[in-house]
Amino acid sequence: MSQALRSVATRWTVALPLIAILALALTWGTYPATPVLVVVGLLLAASVLASVHHAEVVAHKVGEPFGSLVLAVAVTVIEVALIVTLMISGGPETATLARDTVFAAVMITLNGIVGLSLLLGALRTKVATFNAEGTGTALATVATLATLCLVLPTFTTGAPGSEFTTSQLIFAAIASIVLYGLFVFIQTVRHRDYFLPQAARGGPIDLDEHAEPPSSRAALTSLGMLVVALVAVVGLAKIESPAIEDAVEAAGFPQSAVGVIIALLVLLPESLAAANNARRDRVQTSLNLGLGSAMASIGLTIPAIAVATIWLDGPLILGLEATQMVLLLLTVIVSVLTVVPGRATLQQGVLHLVLFFAFLFLAVSP
Repeated sequence: MSQALRSVATRWTVALPLIAILALALTWGTYPATPVLVVVGLLLAASVLASVHHAEVVAHKVGEPFGSLVLAVAVTVIEVALIVTLMISGGPETATLARDTVFAAVMITLNGIVGLSLLLGALRTKVATFNAEGTGTALATVATLATLCLVLPTFTTGAPGSEFTTSQLIFAAIASIVLYGLFVFIQTVRHRDYFLPQAARGGPIDLDEHAEPPSSRAALTSLGMLVVALVAVVGLAKIESPAIEDAVEAAGFPQSAVGVIIALLVLLPESLAAANNARRDRVQTSLNLGLGSAMASIGLTIPAIAVATIWLDGPLILGLEATQMVLLLLTVIVSVLTVVPGRATLQQGVLHLVLFFAFLFLAVSP
């Protein structure tokens, strides 16, 4: 990229998120008119693109897998804050919000992001390659967290319905923090090489690896703007949510579809970043993003919800319904068969994408 193009990219990726934050401040707590919602939607899209740019700058500076971790954790922390805020202010009607949002994030990441990444990687090189050890570790952690926090509440008998008792919720929260914290240590310190792109460990040479890294000042600026852009993405998605709810109701879809749409909007930055890396033959980085986001979504949300129950009124329903559990089980089985060889073709990518679209279809037509 020429210096002139970099300067233009830097200008708009700084200016538009700041404008988006201003629009967020002006429209927060209101129901804007249609023309304003159109402008908000455009600023939302611009903030998504800006967040991807800044995430890539930070990733280039700190290297993998730290770059993927930064984006996954940043998005999830803001998403968790949004969920807790909505649950505290929403009353009993939000009893399933945490469950629906976390489950949607898991299905979007494990099937949508992973499937798209494998498809793009296989189209580029016929066979997408990645590290089975690191990816398998991430998948096992996601499956364990999902089972502990989303499946077991359906079968426990200590509380009515698909709920945890207080002690069970505390245990799930502690287990989530321990598993997520241990994975971060494994990913970034003890076995960091398991999560590096194959090109960095003897595979095809990635020319991007030889590009001059940004200065520390540029990287810190991008880190700050990444947070600003992600706040804008989540906040503007919340502004758009009443219009989305009206559209969902008019279409006759179940109310749970709103959470799926919001999750799709919030996860757009990671989806685009994963697609960009897959096109560059960095499928491992794409999988780091997808699986890391799924793990962070559960591992950070459940502890936050456990703390928030101090102020929450009404039940907290975490247990999945039968259809959701079938989709989760099939996703885990297919993911294991995808990960074990460390190589994937178009078939695996399409399998995950079919599961992703099945999830979307059943979300609007249960």
